[in-house]
Amino acid sequence: METIGHFIDGRGVEGGSARFADVYNPARGEPCARVALADSQDVNAAVAAANAAFPAWAATPPLARARVLFKYLQLCQQHTDDFAAMVVREHGKTFPDAQGEVARGIEVVEFAVGIPQMLKGEFTDQIARGIDAWSMRQPLGVVAGITPFNFPVMVPMWMFPVAIACGNTFVLKPSERDPSPSLLHARLLKEAGLPDGVFNVVQGDKTAVDALLDHPDVQALSFVGSTPIAEYIYARGTASGKRVQALGGAKNHMVVMPDADMEMAVDALMGAAYGSAGERCMAISVAVAVGDAGDRLVASLAERTAALKIGDGMTPGAEMGPVVTAAAKSRIEKLIGEGVEQGARLVVDGRGHRVAGCENGFFVGGTLFDHVQPSMSIYKEEIFGPVLCVVRLPDVGSALELINANEYGNGVAVFTRDGGVAREFVRQVQVGMVGVNVPLPVPMAFNSFGGWKRSLFGDHHAYGPEGVRFYTRHKAVMQRWPNTASSGAEFAFPQMK
Repeated sequence: METIGHFIDGRGVEGGSARFADVYNPARGEPCARVALADSQDVNAAVAAANAAFPAWAATPPLARARVLFKYLQLCQQHTDDFAAMVVREHGKTFPDAQGEVARGIEVVEFAVGIPQMLKGEFTDQIARGIDAWSMRQPLGVVAGITPFNFPVMVPMWMFPVAIACGNTFVLKPSERDPSPSLLHARLLKEAGLPDGVFNVVQGDKTAVDALLDHPDVQALSFVGSTPIAEYIYARGTASGKRVQALGGAKNHMVVMPDADMEMAVDALMGAAYGSAGERCMAISVAVAVGDAGDRLVASLAERTAALKIGDGMTPGAEMGPVVTAAAKSRIEKLIGEGVEQGARLVVDGRGHRVAGCENGFFVGGTLFDHVQPSMSIYKEEIFGPVLCVVRLPDVGSALELINANEYGNGVAVFTRDGGVAREFVRQVQVGMVGVNVPLPVPMAFNSFGGWKRSLFGDHHAYGPEGVRFYTRHKAVMQRWPNTASSGAEFAFPQMK
């Protein structure tokens, strides 16, 4: 069986740890590789390589750094299907969905190659007599990224292209569930001309995460994952003096008003709830049916959900693949059972779904609940599976109260033809990313991605301008040259004259 190792200082290594974990093909329900799990010595080696590479890389002109990333961009475009096939094999997404993930990651690289423009500071001539002032942004040093299983190509690309473009060196700790894309990133970056040590990969679990959090040479850390782990990462990282951005979980709502285009709303919900088997931090897991929209919405959703085409991600026409692990399947089916026990109406039951030829796969069928109450576990918990809950409310004010009371604030959408309703909804909702007749309002790479409340720990959102600010420090400079006679020591606070 293939062993997936680390990438440290420009070469692949298996590392010194004797610990390994199986990597599963979720559609088959069987191991397809094994991954080495780093110990603290492996992490130390990666950080040491990044630390040694930092001075020369930080001194490299931004334009030269951008040219390396431009070559990497071209290589990513050539290897899109290779990345996508890895995602299908180790995560379970359908091939078109995986291709879309790669494309969204590539957009961040397209943003990062414009780094010379984004690192420009400001200059003020003659801020006082004989004094000029300017600002500049400088890299932090060694930075790290800890990324989730659900987007093994895209989420790392939210981090390292911007970090590297800004002059930092990088250590990536990808999910051990689907680690292969991380090594393809490393190989393509090296082929593009990135100096050894600037980008490193350590595979692993909590041992590797804690070693990165505690390492004194790691200046900043980015994370995407569940809220409990995000909170842990933020608390431990900041306690060690690091800059941390930790993106957590979500419970995303989509409000369907009575005047909404119902066909458009149902299409949106099908893709947003069941795409990638619901394993997206931006997935819609709650549909809020306002007024008399409920009966029409549920009737259409029931028919479409029951007809979902589920199978191996490489099967042509498949709309949904498996969930990532047997444990995930068990947890999702347990929550479905709790929804029934707590009184929600189970309209479509996805438990026990079987796919011919993939009988051991981790499949859960599309599941639809109606008349869900906020007190139920299927509403309160982030299910992270193909389960859509319909909550019925009388008006948009009640919908806003429900959403704003939720502990998460990642993404939200409203479907309506009424511009006044949409405008007030956008202004009043306490969520970081909002869609109007757009179910998954994921910002483009030249904006920034991030939620509110317990969906984000830290002050900076991901990628885009916020990413540049996160991976750099602001420095203010004032300059005067001794071309006039000294007026002597000045003991009072200086004033402009």
